[in-house]
Amino acid sequence: MPGSGGPVATFSVWDYVVFAGLILFAAGIGLFQAIRGRKETNSDEFLLGGRQMTAVPVALSLTASFMSGITVIGTPAEAYMYGTAFWLFVFSYAIMSIISAEIFVPLFYRLRITSTYEYLEMRFNKLLRVIGTSMYIAQTVISSCVAVTGLDLWGVLVATGAVCIIYCTLGGLKAVIWTDVFQMIIMLSGFVAIIARGAVLQGGLGKIWNDSYHGGRLETFSFDPDPLRRHSFWTIVVGGSLMWASMYSINQSQVQRYISCKTITHAKLSLYLNMVGLWVTVSLAMLSGLTMYSIYKDCDPFTNKDVGASDQLLPYLVMDILAEFPGLPGLFVAAAYSGTLSTVSSSINALVAVTVEDFMKPAWPWLTERQLSWINMGMSVFYGAVCIGMAGVASLMGNILQAALSIFGMISGPLFGLYMLGIFFRCVNSTGGLVGLISGLTITLWVGIGAQVYPPLPEKTLRLPLSVEGCVAPYMNETTTITPFSTVLQTTTPQARPALADSWYSLSYLYFCPVGIIVTMVTGLIVSAISGGCKQEKARPELFIGKSDLICFGCRSSDSEVSDLIEKDPKNIQGLESPVFGDNEIALKEKDYKEKITKF
Repeated sequence: MPGSGGPVATFSVWDYVVFAGLILFAAGIGLFQAIRGRKETNSDEFLLGGRQMTAVPVALSLTASFMSGITVIGTPAEAYMYGTAFWLFVFSYAIMSIISAEIFVPLFYRLRITSTYEYLEMRFNKLLRVIGTSMYIAQTVISSCVAVTGLDLWGVLVATGAVCIIYCTLGGLKAVIWTDVFQMIIMLSGFVAIIARGAVLQGGLGKIWNDSYHGGRLETFSFDPDPLRRHSFWTIVVGGSLMWASMYSINQSQVQRYISCKTITHAKLSLYLNMVGLWVTVSLAMLSGLTMYSIYKDCDPFTNKDVGASDQLLPYLVMDILAEFPGLPGLFVAAAYSGTLSTVSSSINALVAVTVEDFMKPAWPWLTERQLSWINMGMSVFYGAVCIGMAGVASLMGNILQAALSIFGMISGPLFGLYMLGIFFRCVNSTGGLVGLISGLTITLWVGIGAQVYPPLPEKTLRLPLSVEGCVAPYMNETTTITPFSTVLQTTTPQARPALADSWYSLSYLYFCPVGIIVTMVTGLIVSAISGGCKQEKARPELFIGKSDLICFGCRSSDSEVSDLIEKDPKNIQGLESPVFGDNEIALKEKDYKEKITKF
């Protein structure tokens, strides 16, 4: 009987058939796009889909690429264990969408970039571009590993790598985007199946809602200002907004999608449609978690040791309530697996883009388009192998949802702060940018690693109470969930805790990003002022966001001539052949740029 504890059913033949069929169909979509565009062999087509994508598929791909297996498995477990405070991220998604669409989309379209980190060389110098790209590669490889830690490490993971590598290598960005569209449908279908079956078992959504209310799961709005509180209105809306803004505004995986749109209008629309997609996704994930609580409110599988980790709760629920419907458990596993495929394929494509654009092209400018196409495919194979091979390391990080978001906060925060310095403060020079970035990264790594070594005490995480009074088979000694998911080891709290463990190291993981931004910007401004940043020659105007941008939402009438020039010949924006915008070279670059406009 569902909700009474003990062993659950295993996968049936039909489950394997449905699972394999859906995944093969998704891979087939990618291969179809590869075959369809086989005559297009240039690098721009492979990395950006020829810049001819439209808003709807890009929006679905944007949503799917960050709706990984982490979201499918971890977010319902979040609602089950901690309540619906996580739903407040809908406000963060709205703020993130406005920042990305109205500030960064116009900037990147104006510059016609392929790699996000090209901007750092245009605004500062080549060193900062290399550092920014290296930080992104490290962050993406690690986060991709975390994205697949819920899967069986040597079974399904190898298949994940093989499928991703095949359609990423052969089809490029178009294959990734159209495969994401199908995978998004599968992921949402998995949530709907769980909610529908749970509602039938519990006697309707009203019963689920009532159980959740009495179990304290609906206390969404907590205005506790304590920065050590894991989730509150302030940590999610303030910290979460900046964290997600850093992901969508400068993260290559996301930027690469919306700059592939054929017009700036499609790019902005894709971000706003993605916002709606994220709202739907997080709402369904939360409702799935509440459904799970309603079923297990009297017999918690985690406390009863029916599962080895909280991230196995949803797979356990699926096998408990859907096993009598052959094929539906396979649909859920396909949903989680699709999330993983989407995240890893997006990461592979973006990693290839930054490696080729930021390292290989500058080093070997004589490479032909055909040679670059072969390099793109070779790098896809390489990064696919790296992401899958390192997944075992990521499995040691505990709570996979929090771990993934912590990684983004630790690395994206300082990088986002550097971009904010670049686009808003003309007086900031490359010295200030470099020192600010290093300072911000040092601080976020310090607090992030400290939080992993010394996890916050239970009174700060506020896990809600669970019961085992209704269990028929209490306290089993072994995990009985047999699905393609492996246990994620939980970090134990050390006996001896230093003074910082209950203060600095207990800071909410959502504040890692704001801390990185603030330290980077403050340090960068101070160092720039000391090193003569305010005395440097004016940098090129199209590299900044001014008052008119913010008032007119990305429309700068004064830049019309510059925009026309860029439209005719994108190379005009690049300055010299090897642009290295150090502080002493800005004047020469400005002069060269003005001469090009005059000639035009």
